[in-house]
Amino acid sequence: MSKPNPLLAGLAGRCPNCGEGHLFEGFLKVAPSCEACGADFSKADSGDGPAVFIILIAGFLVAFGAVFTEFTLHPPIWVHLIIWLPATLIISLGLMRPFKGVMLAAQFMNRASEARHDD
Repeated sequence: MSKPNPLLAGLAGRCPNCGEGHLFEGFLKVAPSCEACGADFSKADSGDGPAVFIILIAGFLVAFGAVFTEFTLHPPIWVHLIIWLPATLIISLGLMRPFKGVMLAAQFMNRASEARHDD
């Protein structure tokens, strides 16, 4: 059995070691270990990395969309609020889990000290 690409496995929320087990217990809570291969995730921590990237991406998409909508359609402010506030929430929450999985997988792949399994 060949090893999966850790970044693609992290993007899918799977174990970066085997690609089979779950990386998360809940929406964003990292599992203590992989149920398939036993890889230890207890020391893995993505920190603020995913949030920074998501703020930049969601901010760009929403700001560009709002400015484009304003200059082309000239809607009232309440239309902007109805469209862009939920869009911000959906984009941010939709990207959080995959980005956190990729950051954890990158730590695992590069043998960062937080994600190492040898003590």
